[in-house]
Amino acid sequence: MYQMIHDSLFRQSKALAVLAHLLEEEYHILLDRDAQAVAAQEFSIQELVRQLAVEKTLVIKTLNGVRVLEFCKGLPEDQAQSLRELFTAIDKNEQLVSRQASRNAQLSLALLDQSSRNLKAITSQLTPATGDTYGRRGGMRRASVPQAAILSGRL
Repeated sequence: MYQMIHDSLFRQSKALAVLAHLLEEEYHILLDRDAQAVAAQEFSIQELVRQLAVEKTLVIKTLNGVRVLEFCKGLPEDQAQSLRELFTAIDKNEQLVSRQASRNAQLSLALLDQSSRNLKAITSQLTPATGDTYGRRGGMRRASVPQAAILSGRL
């Protein structure tokens, strides 16, 4: 049981390090505003997160809900120390991943806000100022300018 938990924690530690790297890459792709590359990167990130969830579930089921640090108390010191080190590395990497994911989310929202504002500005420049610019048949209507009766020859 120890070996299975140790291997799973080791895989989680390495997967979180890879996840941190993928999130940093995603940040730089977001800065380059390459939508296709962001989508591909996001797919890789989601798959890695799914695999991490499977590993975490494996440890939880193996330990029957007992926490890893509690499980370490019943192990020989060398095995317990190894699991504690892996647990510390996982915690450190999770915090790193969380900060990077937060940065990516903020940048994504900022880019979305900027794009929305640009689209709104362009749309407001393209739409006519008055609502009666277009006629019933879809064509442009001439602006009705009242003409003076005497100058046009009408009374």
